[in-house]
Amino acid sequence: MERRDFIKISALTGVISTLEACGHPERQLIRFVPEEDLIPGIAKWKPSVCTLCSAGCGLLVRVMQGEAEVVRHGQQGLIKMGLAKKLEGNPENPINQGKLCARGQAGLQVLYNPDRITHPIKRTGARGSGQFQEISWDDALKEVATHLSALQSSKQANSLAFLARPLRGQRHELIERFLKAFGAPSPVWYEPFDEAVLRQANLQSFGHSALPTIDLGRADYVLSFGADFLGTWNSPVAQSAGYGEMRQGRPGRRAKFVQIESRMSQTGANCDEWIACQPGTEGALALGIAHVILNEKLVPQGSGLRAGSQIAGWSAGLPEFAPEVVEKQTGVKAAVIKRLAHEITRSGPATAIIGGAPLAQTNGLFNALAVNALESLIDTGDGKGREQGPLMGFTPEPPAGDAGHSAALTQASLASLNAFTRSVLSGQPGAPQMLLLYDSNPIFAAPPGTRVREAIARIPYIVSFGSFIDETSAQADLILPDHAPLESWLDSIPESGSLQTVINLATPAVAPLHDTRSMPDVLLGLAQLLGGDVGKALPWATFDAMLRAAYVPLRTRSGSINAKTDEEFWQSAQQQGGWWSVASTAATAGPRGATSATSPMVAAKHGPMAQAVPEFAGSAAEFPFYFLPYASQSFGDGSLAHLPWLQELPDVMTTAMWSSWVEINPKTGERLGIQQGDLVKIASLQGSVLAPAVLSPGIAPDMVAMPVGQGHENFGRFANGHGVNPLSILAPLAEETTGSLAWAATRVKIARAGGTEQAKLILFAGGMSGFPHEEEPR
Repeated sequence: MERRDFIKISALTGVISTLEACGHPERQLIRFVPEEDLIPGIAKWKPSVCTLCSAGCGLLVRVMQGEAEVVRHGQQGLIKMGLAKKLEGNPENPINQGKLCARGQAGLQVLYNPDRITHPIKRTGARGSGQFQEISWDDALKEVATHLSALQSSKQANSLAFLARPLRGQRHELIERFLKAFGAPSPVWYEPFDEAVLRQANLQSFGHSALPTIDLGRADYVLSFGADFLGTWNSPVAQSAGYGEMRQGRPGRRAKFVQIESRMSQTGANCDEWIACQPGTEGALALGIAHVILNEKLVPQGSGLRAGSQIAGWSAGLPEFAPEVVEKQTGVKAAVIKRLAHEITRSGPATAIIGGAPLAQTNGLFNALAVNALESLIDTGDGKGREQGPLMGFTPEPPAGDAGHSAALTQASLASLNAFTRSVLSGQPGAPQMLLLYDSNPIFAAPPGTRVREAIARIPYIVSFGSFIDETSAQADLILPDHAPLESWLDSIPESGSLQTVINLATPAVAPLHDTRSMPDVLLGLAQLLGGDVGKALPWATFDAMLRAAYVPLRTRSGSINAKTDEEFWQSAQQQGGWWSVASTAATAGPRGATSATSPMVAAKHGPMAQAVPEFAGSAAEFPFYFLPYASQSFGDGSLAHLPWLQELPDVMTTAMWSSWVEINPKTGERLGIQQGDLVKIASLQGSVLAPAVLSPGIAPDMVAMPVGQGHENFGRFANGHGVNPLSILAPLAEETTGSLAWAATRVKIARAGGTEQAKLILFAGGMSGFPHEEEPR
């Protein structure tokens, strides 16, 4: 909803309500006394935190006085209050440095979305029917406390389950403390595009279980294996700023950027050289390049020993990965492999990155370890302009009690979700009898083979803290709606994106519009109602008190705030939008090769890993195409599809919007009689979906790709009925070591199912017509 429309609707609603109230005293409009002092027409900028992805960018919220319909003390009325009008990046924040992506700009629509749940509701009809009735907060909390107490008294505390999206910061700490004190198992953290594989590889290779921070601004050569670092991977805003510095911030010095992937991403469209590689063989390609470097002695002897020790045959020069052998596996010519090896070692500072689809294979850990070994071989931090240290480092862990440690340990995985569903469906002792849901929608985001829909339907009592009804929260017996982020106390500990430790902190930018309460305050209130060990573990009355207790000790640390008292530090942190350590370099911030001394994680001793061959669901004879369901630039994994600004945002590669599509190589389309906009059936062993075709030369002929995010059955007026969900045809294959979803390991077959008149393809403009040039030598 646009600001102009919001103001019009608010004014019109007030007039209509006044007219309708005439003669009906019970419907008279109430005008509340303003709760804050604002000067009309004067904007006030308040710091906040973007929550629309995990990067942890800092915000500035433009707040001005306006009139809004609100709920106060159970009554609806009008009030003059501060209203959020615009979001911008916080220029002081080390992560985004004042920049903000399109997703972040859409954060306003979470606050003003007409489909928000405005008060607690209780299910009255069958599960999934959408039939709920309003209930007071007092009654709702008593009901939840009664169910929790019943579990305790019957010695079934271990049958309480908590299912959530991975969190970083004090929300994570709060949930963990609540469950531990109650006697329940740890939360089930789930998201489809998790990064458990890369964290595990980085732990083995570099001693850090974290995503990397890459100093692109100093790079002279970047070799990326599937990482869409300008689009959806890791910390896109921070990486885009570094990329801009690499390209335009150094007059007379231009880096070379090579992208290796099978489907051209937004990042691939910005590269100097795009190389298609057989899915799942990216690790072999990285070791083919390393083979040339090692055997021709293109770098000093002894480079990359720690990371290289994780690969079988490294010390012998990788004899099994000669370029001619690797060419047969990957489809990349031996001459190209040799050329890349020489280009990288002749350049200045160079780095190799892996992310996305290569990690989402059954052999994802091997691919990651192989690229890490290549990275450590070429990114040595010495000579040829590398004196400032390696380009790849790690954001230092925060020195704030247990908050940073627990955040670093957070790893979502398909394995934990599978264990949860097996426990429910088997009915074994300790199987979940009560489920708490927070910001996770596995019924939409998990493959059907996980049977998560069936498992959730069997749980006797479910409570959701969702602000919106989605496919999973629709199964809840009780919904206790959370505040919108701009109405909440927020904290965030970014995992990467800066060589400074960053702790984001924000007060509510605006007062609540509806009769909602923040999830942390609800859990703290329940802890006090339960008392005992739970009450002792969570002694704070409000979440801001917990935040203060966690972060005020940072006053004694060297950082962005110099305060003499705890109160001065606390006020300064709120005004600044958080606290961050002093600036450092990659060599000092997150040294590679040794685990941080303060981390409880110690790199396990692993033997060298031999080459692992990727496995795919479906035979190549029956299902001849690799299927790539990639994270949407607008919606991520589908959790933002309810925001109309993002529905209206044209896809950066196809300009499609408000719809789903399947990307097909033009040669494949010609062979199968499929033209632009035709309706196509995409079928796997798990099922099928229908979507219009987009012909793109930026995808391999033996692959088809679809964006994830559309296809919702129950997620509000802006998401329902648009497109299809490609996750619904994925096989539940997992990476063999970490248990993460191998979302790139499904094969499909495609066929024309109708013409353009039967498809719903909405394009803003024309598509890509000729890149890469297949007839030109690489």
